[in-house]
Amino acid sequence: MKLRIALIPLILVATLAAVAQTANTISPSDTIEPADLVKMLPKSPVILNVGPRTIYLQAHIPTAEYVGMTYEPAGIQALRERVKKLQKRTLIVLYCGCCPWERCPNLAPALNEMHSLGFKNVKALHISQNFGADWVNKGYPIQTGQPAASGQ
Repeated sequence: MKLRIALIPLILVATLAAVAQTANTISPSDTIEPADLVKMLPKSPVILNVGPRTIYLQAHIPTAEYVGMTYEPAGIQALRERVKKLQKRTLIVLYCGCCPWERCPNLAPALNEMHSLGFKNVKALHISQNFGADWVNKGYPIQTGQPAASGQ
């Protein structure tokens, strides 16, 4: 019984840390709406998917590259590796779409990491419900299947 009571503060701290890293913490100035990104697609900003691979394989934004879930250390490391040769002013759009915006565990860590690396022109794609509802069902362009090669 004492062991369970001792774990409660650790669980609370972990839960609070997870909540602190949801997309709700992202400033509106660091976001872009799907309709605005669609207009930019011919210019081909660097688009990085920081969500689950299964969703990416089902449908993703054309030219988007799969990085990995950035709430995990391996995803953050993959993000660092992908952007290390890019100019700090490169337009980069991060997106996930796994769940409603207020619960997304991947966007805030990815955006925070990009800022800590000195990137100045990074936007998080505001997907309010999920990628299917807010992108696919609106008829925006998609690709399916295997990830684009890194570094395109």
